[in-house]
Amino acid sequence: MKKIKDILRLKYISELSYRQISRSVNVPSSTVSDYCKRFEITTYSIDAFLSMEEDAIYEILFPEKKLPRISKDRPLPDVEYVHKEIAKKGVTFELLWQEYKEMHPHGYGCSQFKEHYYRYKKKLNPSMRQTYIPGEKMFVDYSGMTVPVVDNATGEIRKAQIFVCVLGASGYTFVHATPSQKQEDFILSHVLAYEFFGGVPRINVPDNLKSAIISNNKNGIVVNESYAELARHYNCAIEPARPRKPQDKGMVEQGVQAIQRWILAAFRSRTFFSVDEINDAIATLLDTYNHKVMKRLGKSRTQLFEENDKPYLQTLPANRFVYKEFKLATVNIDYHVELHKCFYSVPFKYLKEKVEIRYSTTLIKVYHKSKCIATHPRLYRPNDTSTLKEHMPLNHQYQHEKMNPQRLENWAASIGGNTKVFVQRRIEKAEYPTNAYRGIIAILSLEKLYGKLALNLALGYASAINTASVRSIRSILDKKLYLQAVNNHTVKPTTPAHENIRGSEYYK
Repeated sequence: MKKIKDILRLKYISELSYRQISRSVNVPSSTVSDYCKRFEITTYSIDAFLSMEEDAIYEILFPEKKLPRISKDRPLPDVEYVHKEIAKKGVTFELLWQEYKEMHPHGYGCSQFKEHYYRYKKKLNPSMRQTYIPGEKMFVDYSGMTVPVVDNATGEIRKAQIFVCVLGASGYTFVHATPSQKQEDFILSHVLAYEFFGGVPRINVPDNLKSAIISNNKNGIVVNESYAELARHYNCAIEPARPRKPQDKGMVEQGVQAIQRWILAAFRSRTFFSVDEINDAIATLLDTYNHKVMKRLGKSRTQLFEENDKPYLQTLPANRFVYKEFKLATVNIDYHVELHKCFYSVPFKYLKEKVEIRYSTTLIKVYHKSKCIATHPRLYRPNDTSTLKEHMPLNHQYQHEKMNPQRLENWAASIGGNTKVFVQRRIEKAEYPTNAYRGIIAILSLEKLYGKLALNLALGYASAINTASVRSIRSILDKKLYLQAVNNHTVKPTTPAHENIRGSEYYK
């Protein structure tokens, strides 16, 4: 469903062609056309349609199962397959044509079969001059040359990475130094590039680094989700270069080479102590580079940008993109999701549902089928919990409940007295009892591995030394510390305190 939304957004907001959209989202052009035609027969505006829930969108676009269309035209031979097979020893056109006719009895004759192949062969490996449409493509790459940065405190030398992006029609260039090529730095460089250009191109053409593209092979293109979210925010498409095909981004390859000669080479004798210091130095030289008149054209890149690219760039959104990371999770039995050892509540009706967590350095949002169902401030201390009261069911009871305090206590009592007291204390100390369920269940489940007696003694020992984590209790069981404690009489049985118990004070 995300791809369908992306297709409609790129067609009716960014106004890209079917072929451009097809390459960007890795969907056949025919499928892109089909989705767009299905939308066009509806009465909705594009903004209203994209804001609808996924189930509603699906019902509108696909009211009934589409029957496969039967083409009456004769199918063309698979010329790529023919080209690959004909190179093999003993394979002839006659053999390949017979195989083609077996699959398509009403297909072309042998002479036309050969003619289609020869037309294809003439087009192999042509020399093509790239033509760029104004405001359409921004080419992205990193320079192979880095800039040393000296740490003032330790004297350690790190290498700053140099991000370079070039607009296709004008060659107007943006350069940005970052501490690394990690995703967060990669995204920030894009945001600053859009602000430097004062607008957004319709297509980004990155290299195949992991911060942008997870995989790009015969099975299709998989874009990093954070990078895809950036594209959605700025209404642009992502069309990565083919692996090991530098000609796909020849403009930025030339730009990187020029930047190395005109800017980075000028830093060879300078010492920098921070990345910000490098960016300040780059800014001055970059203006000089963009204003430099090119002999072949008689104009500078800045002039070409003002004439060609700038008028056709998309308008910047009102809000700057905030970098987010993504994680898929399942809502736990305590109606919380876990992120980096911290826990965040969601409405209890989403128990056991698959959700998507989108998080930044300050905020996390939880989505179910593209609908935001919970928002929390970001937590960092392990085991911290953010629970909203509106997410909680009445009396911590929820639909089709699978666990509650009484059931846990009954389970604990069946193991032993120490276990029952341990569970009661865990529930009493928890701010929200349901938050303790998962840990208690994990501890009680150790009975299957170690037996009731061992677990009961181990929990008595754990209560005595005031520990309650699953890891600590498992360690006590593995090392059999409870036996040493019993032999040395260092741990007293855990018994609920009440007025009829006689202690040592009774005899004084």
